[in-house]
Amino acid sequence: MEAFLASSLAVFIAEIGDKTQLLSLFLIGRFARRTPIILGILVATLLNHALSAWLGAWVASWLPPAWLPWILTLSFVAIALWLLIPDQDDNDDSGFLGLGAFVATTVLFFLAEIGDKTQIATVVLAARFSETLWVIVGTTVGMLAANVPVIMAGKWLMARLPLATARIGASALFLVLAAVTVWSTN
Repeated sequence: MEAFLASSLAVFIAEIGDKTQLLSLFLIGRFARRTPIILGILVATLLNHALSAWLGAWVASWLPPAWLPWILTLSFVAIALWLLIPDQDDNDDSGFLGLGAFVATTVLFFLAEIGDKTQIATVVLAARFSETLWVIVGTTVGMLAANVPVIMAGKWLMARLPLATARIGASALFLVLAAVTVWSTN
């Protein structure tokens, strides 16, 4: 359960102000129907984060056990620092938009998550926790918890979110995960 809670919270906070949240805002502006967008986010996140979590679990099994806590700690600190850098909407008009809300959302979200903070966090969380399935479920729940309100409330919500505070909070959470990782090795 710890893996689920840590993964959900980490991705939820890290996602606030992220480019995929901006993509949600763009998609709801482009397509009026919310359900296909939410289902597209679900499918894309499950696929992307499952691959990421399995990669993290594989890396964790491959590394010498004495190295893993230190690599994880450095990874958590790197993510914490990365979270302090604001994301920008770098989505251009795509040919996928003509395929409908569900397909466009699925493809664009999957592609936007490649190399994103939340994908890297998923790899690191799966390396940290042995419950890979709970990491996948947790990161997916965190992604939906951050994006569904944007889809439902759109621009009104985005205008009121303190993005700088959210980035600092997410950074602090990853620093706490780094500290817990170091502390649990002793």
